[in-house]
Amino acid sequence: MSAAPTPPFVQTLLARAHSPKTAESHYTERVSKRPLHIRATSPTPSARAQRRRTLNTRLEKQRARTKLKPRPLSAARKRALGLNEIAKNQQKYSIYQGLHELWCGYMREILGVSAGKRAYVTAAQVGQMLASADMHGALVEVTRSRCVSRVGIKGIVVRDTKYTFEIITEKNKLKVVPKEHSMFRFEVPVLDPGEEDGRNKEDETDPNGSKPLVFEVLGEQIQVRGSERANRKFRLHYQPDI
Repeated sequence: MSAAPTPPFVQTLLARAHSPKTAESHYTERVSKRPLHIRATSPTPSARAQRRRTLNTRLEKQRARTKLKPRPLSAARKRALGLNEIAKNQQKYSIYQGLHELWCGYMREILGVSAGKRAYVTAAQVGQMLASADMHGALVEVTRSRCVSRVGIKGIVVRDTKYTFEIITEKNKLKVVPKEHSMFRFEVPVLDPGEEDGRNKEDETDPNGSKPLVFEVLGEQIQVRGSERANRKFRLHYQPDI
């Protein structure tokens, strides 16, 4: 006699968990006679459809990268976070003296002033360069203004915005001076402080060679951001405030 067939493993497991009748019912309905849904074979996609699918995949990846990229902060958000404000412990005149020395070297370079040699400059010659120069680090003084209380303010420019100068005075005070209706004076030393102190009087052939170059700029002429002012063209025209 042949041995009885061994029941399937699934049926053995069902018999352990359920009664023989229930196990048989579950095995018949859910395993042996379970319907198998067959989908019709899809047609071979055309070359155009394949290119469209590739393009959509690439665009989807680009959109995913764009979502992960952080957006730049708005101006209102920067003001709320105080990113444009100078901390109280950094509002000291001594901190920005080194910046002023760098600015003096920068101005001597763009004006073409060699050390120890007096330069002859005119408004038509250097007016364009002065109006487009970066004023961060300049030691400026308000000589004229419609607001009398602003006249005499002197200090180093720590921020050059479109409409204002933020100035640190020698008394460690931060002053915000509007450019409109104001005249600013600044000096460009011909010699570095170290060279000027070590210069012998016998070597001085020109009595005016060590004197700084003094300029006055109308604030309305430089009512442009420093980054934009560098590439901007200025024209000479009549100013009613002068």
